[in-house]
Amino acid sequence: MTSKQVTAHLSKIPQPHKATLEALRQTILEIIPDAEEVISYGFPGYRLGGKIICGFDAFKNHCSFFPHSSLVIPELETELVNYKTSKGALQFAVDKPLPKALVRKLIKTRMRLLAQSR
Repeated sequence: MTSKQVTAHLSKIPQPHKATLEALRQTILEIIPDAEEVISYGFPGYRLGGKIICGFDAFKNHCSFFPHSSLVIPELETELVNYKTSKGALQFAVDKPLPKALVRKLIKTRMRLLAQSR
């Protein structure tokens, strides 16, 4: 199920950012098809069981993936050496979507950490 709000948000983003984020959107929905698409903190997010799993947005010189946890990126730091990161964001090129395998690891790590915290 796609969100009209997310579609509207993406429609305002210029190319090539838009195509890159649309590819990421499809990847996320393939990995967590039951997720609800929402706008959270002003950017597209994906919620399961009332918890935001991840999100993304475009910026002037990069796109960002947000795992909505300060624990995900440090846990995967060896796999993220080719990306600029902070505790809460992973930056990637405006014209090159994140690899599906990496997105899957980011999401699965977030979901595992959520399950452990319950």
